Amino acid sequence: MRVTYRRSASKQYWSKRWADIPADSPMENFNAYPLKYANLTIRSKEGKILEAGCGAGRVLRFYKNRGYDILGIDYIDTAVEKLKKIDPELNVEVGDISALKYRDRCFRYILAFGLYHNFTNESLRKAVRETYRVLENGGRLCASFRADNIQTWLTDWLAEYRVRKGGVKTPATKFHKLNLKKREFVDLFKKTGFHIEDVYSVENMPILYKFAFFRCKKHKVFCENLARKEGYKLSILGNIIQKFLMRFFPDQVCNIFVIIASKL
Repeated sequence: MRVTYRRSASKQYWSKRWADIPADSPMENFNAYPLKYANLTIRSKEGKILEAGCGAGRVLRFYKNRGYDILGIDYIDTAVEKLKKIDPELNVEVGDISALKYRDRCFRYILAFGLYHNFTNESLRKAVRETYRVLENGGRLCASFRADNIQTWLTDWLAEYRVRKGGVKTPATKFHKLNLKKREFVDLFKKTGFHIEDVYSVENMPILYKFAFFRCKKHKVFCENLARKEGYKLSILGNIIQKFLMRFFPDQVCNIFVIIASKL
């Protein structure tokens, strides 16, 4: 377990991030995280879906446009307001996964991408218990968590290096994200009562993507909404290097772990 610190707290970071970009278009790339894993989890249109931490809405809008009964929640009101403005028919509201207002066993599926690593210790365990509470017996969960490995350590080092190179000297002391090893991530959900079906080492944003040289032509000039819509696409050379690294060192060069779990 490793903690990432920044100069702004997690909620401040997400408030600024969602304020700085428009609401997402529905995601298009079925082969990229998170849509690939959401589709592996959701087996039919029967039953209600909760997307906890829906953010700018790329997954929420994908399923809503295809007729699924999906509710999105996010604890950043700016993100929710933007989504309601772009599509008033979206079922989306401000909510906190660690203190849900919903009754027991009311969702067939729960999607939680990039959510739980924003909590620490007891708050994290409480959030997972709440997730378990509102999931139906026989229901399924798909969740991701930031990996504690070489890739995320390098990502954090690079972010800090760029900040210091820009002239900022004050130390980073505020909690930003928690990083877990695969075993720690799995144990967190198993101890709550989940049955773990699959665990994946996933390259959401390869570290190579942080360098324009390795991005595909369309992504050379970074646009976050485009990357979130299509996935973080690399050039031919970037893909060759990344596939090699993922083949031989998947748990060290991925940046997140994804689980699919069920409530028996």
